Amino acid sequence: MRILISFLLFFALSIQAQNQPWQGKFEPIDNMIAPPNTYRTASGAPGKAYWQQRADYKIKAEIDEKTNSLSGEETITYFNNSPDDLSYLWIQLEQNVNKKENEDFGAINNRMKDSITTRQMQFLTRAIDFPAGYTIKSVKDASGNNIKTMVNNTMMKVKLNSILKSGESTSLSISWSYPITDRSMYLLSREGYEYFPEDDNTVYLIAHWFPRMAVYNDTEGWQNQQFQKLGEFALEFGDYDVEITVPEDHIIASTGLLQNSESILTKTQRKRLDEARKSFDKPVMIITKEEAETNEKQKSSKQKTWKFTAKNVRDFAFASSRKFMWDAQAVKLPTNTVMAMSFYPKEGLPVWQEESTMAIMHALEVYSEATFDYPYPVCISVNTSNIGMEFPMISFNGGRPVDGEISERAKQGMVGTIIHEVGHNWFPMIVSSDERKWMWMDEGLNTFLHQRTVTERYPEYNNVTPKSIVPFMSGDKNILRPIMTNSDNELMSQFGANFYLKPTVGLQMLRNSIIGKELFDEAFKEYANRWKYKHPNPGDLFRTLEDATATDLDWFYRGWFFTTDNVDMELSNVKWFKVFEEDSNIEDQKSKSKVKIASQSTTNETDEKDFKNGPEVITMTATPDNAYGQFLSRIDEPEVRKQLAGKNIYEVTIKNKGGLVMPVTIEWIFTDGTSEIDTLPSDIWRRNEYEIQETFIKDKEVSKVNLDPNFEFADTDMTNNTFPKEDEKSGFDTFKNKKTNN
Repeated sequence: MRILISFLLFFALSIQAQNQPWQGKFEPIDNMIAPPNTYRTASGAPGKAYWQQRADYKIKAEIDEKTNSLSGEETITYFNNSPDDLSYLWIQLEQNVNKKENEDFGAINNRMKDSITTRQMQFLTRAIDFPAGYTIKSVKDASGNNIKTMVNNTMMKVKLNSILKSGESTSLSISWSYPITDRSMYLLSREGYEYFPEDDNTVYLIAHWFPRMAVYNDTEGWQNQQFQKLGEFALEFGDYDVEITVPEDHIIASTGLLQNSESILTKTQRKRLDEARKSFDKPVMIITKEEAETNEKQKSSKQKTWKFTAKNVRDFAFASSRKFMWDAQAVKLPTNTVMAMSFYPKEGLPVWQEESTMAIMHALEVYSEATFDYPYPVCISVNTSNIGMEFPMISFNGGRPVDGEISERAKQGMVGTIIHEVGHNWFPMIVSSDERKWMWMDEGLNTFLHQRTVTERYPEYNNVTPKSIVPFMSGDKNILRPIMTNSDNELMSQFGANFYLKPTVGLQMLRNSIIGKELFDEAFKEYANRWKYKHPNPGDLFRTLEDATATDLDWFYRGWFFTTDNVDMELSNVKWFKVFEEDSNIEDQKSKSKVKIASQSTTNETDEKDFKNGPEVITMTATPDNAYGQFLSRIDEPEVRKQLAGKNIYEVTIKNKGGLVMPVTIEWIFTDGTSEIDTLPSDIWRRNEYEIQETFIKDKEVSKVNLDPNFEFADTDMTNNTFPKEDEKSGFDTFKNKKTNN
């Protein structure tokens, strides 16, 4: 015991002191996430007792083009797979968010200015009113009896006539209608109609259009948080049987498989679709520009009904218009052949015909390789204005040319939007996280793979890198929120950076610089496959990435996801040493080093500003016997001296100025022009979260040292990453140089 105490005292006295408060940056995050249980295991996988509810839908709906309204009837079969008996259900009524009396209307951008456009004023005040929100005509049980309901804004409580016991199911029949809103009249218009004055036609984007079951789960019971536009959706999986009645000359793009093509499509259109199913290298036009222009002029007063089915999806959306052109091609995946299809008005030409379906194909291939094969039969991109919005098998995507011309930047944005929204089929349409609560879990993970797709398939395009997040992370800490902030609690000006870009950069750092690509890719795929068609929480992702990599990442989650700290490492000092060689002339060594030998003076407390004064020569004395304690063997001291003879020893001091701990990459540039990189793991910060010293031995003399030379860790201040320090030019010097150059 005496030996142990001596050992501990030695290290207690010799380790570098941390004279600032310990913040526990490497402590486990167990108290910050939900504890594991029989439903969700400590490994991050669903437990043996995991359960989730299910809801199947049979829907009949009709669009009235004259009144821009939709009416429908649905039967929901709800399966109670939970261990609980339920006396009431919650149903989502998201269309109510557009009602004028809604508490959140106008709140997204509610600041008056001394100069404001008429459209901004409309967003703020709703000066031109418009009808919106559901009319619920009836809610009945399987026997046709009325069921009492209570509507609270975007949620409807259904008070069951009899208890729904665990393991049983119940059926509800709901009849409803609502005015389809003009998307140009308010912000965050994910759905509604877009009017084209030139040809007096409309494109309908129909989404969160039917009363939908809220999620009931093991972590919070009913997820009945109100819809406030920013935080999107939490939904149960089920099968859909949907009939949609529209004007006869309309074309519908929809979730699911068309069941009555014989009566809906022309013989020519069906033939072209058959050709497209065999075309793997280019799209086939199903409806051409000329045919779409003919449709635009018809304005049929007759109707027809399209029938679709969709299996094991969490939502259903569609688009309808007589303006649509339509192209399609087949995409072969290892376990599935998918029909990639694009629908667009002539206003999207030529770029939509050139790029949309190809972008779908690229997304399907890259995402499938990174996670699991896309399981559905179709994947559709519909052109619209101003937004990108995702649903199972279909997405609404902005980006249009002006008079047929589109800038390179706008084209990249359009293609990126299509890839991103197609990618949402994985997150959250299949790996079904709670968007209402954790926007970053689908937007962040999806943007990560979206950027990987762009990098691999469009290498000439701009993409997100750690440098992209620096302006945000350098921002005012008084208003910044952590990633682990509920969706509706983030600022409109920040949610893109905080919920899309910051998680993306975090995952890029894990993959490229912390875990390694091969191991990370396996872990990411493991998470996707564990939780497909299920409802993961943040803790399930965090635990799976650790479980599948044998890597402690709590330090990373704690800093990157739970704080607003930033990365700012300062290369505070680099000291250069050489060992005194006994067989050399001491005066020669003094002359070469230009400094005193360490044994002739006290410790050198001053920081050198560069390497001009040469190395400090240090003496290496014999180790006394008592320093070995009870060890009887002795180190080969001549061999130690031999190995260090002529070598350059560098002591590096690095300070953590930003608060986030990260691995350290050090670039050494030698006097002969060559360079090499050393990497220190994040563990280097465990015992001192503010400052570290590390010693390196180099054969060559160093002229310059850089931290994070490849910008892997989003360091917010690169001016303090170099030794010797580079002089910053004053504003006057910069101006003078520019003037001289001119």
